Amino acid sequence: LKHVRTIDCVVAGYRIHKSGDGVGSLVLGLYNDDGNLNHVGVAASFTAKKRVELLDEVAPYVLDDLSDHPWASWMEAEAHVDGSMPGAPNRWSGANGRDHSWIPLRPERVVEVKYVLSTNGRFRGTTRMLRWRPDRDPESATVDQFPTLTPVDIRDVL
Repeated sequence: LKHVRTIDCVVAGYRIHKSGDGVGSLVLGLYNDDGNLNHVGVAASFTAKKRVELLDEVAPYVLDDLSDHPWASWMEAEAHVDGSMPGAPNRWSGANGRDHSWIPLRPERVVEVKYVLSTNGRFRGTTRMLRWRPDRDPESATVDQFPTLTPVDIRDVL
C-alpha cells in the first residue's frame, strides 16, 4: 500500500504540451508567510482529451499584462541565474533544447494535486492533478500544508 499525499496549490501558469495540443503541465505555487507566491513544481501526465479540456478551462485566466503577475520578473533573463524558476535553463533543458516557456495565469484558481515526495518546499517526482478546488481561496493555499518531519532519535527506534 502506497501512502498518498495531497495538497491544494495555486495554478499560476501552464506549459503547452510538446505535441502542441493542449496543456502539458500546470505551473503550481503556494503562498509563504510573507504573502509571496513560491513556485513549488508542476502537475502533469494528462490524457490527450484532458490536455485540450484544460486549455479551455484556463483560457479565461491568461494574463496579457505580466506586471500584475507575482512572477512577472521571471520573464527577464537575469531572474533565471539560480535556475529555480519556471522556464529557467536547467540540467534537463540545457543539452536537449526542450522548451520550458510558460504562459502566466491570474493566480485565482486552486487545484488539489497528489504527490509522492517533497523536499525543501518543492515537489519531487510526478505530481498529478486530482480536481479543481473552487471552494478554496488562493491565499489559503500556503506552504504550511507540506508535512513537517520531526527528527527521531535512533535509540527510540531501536
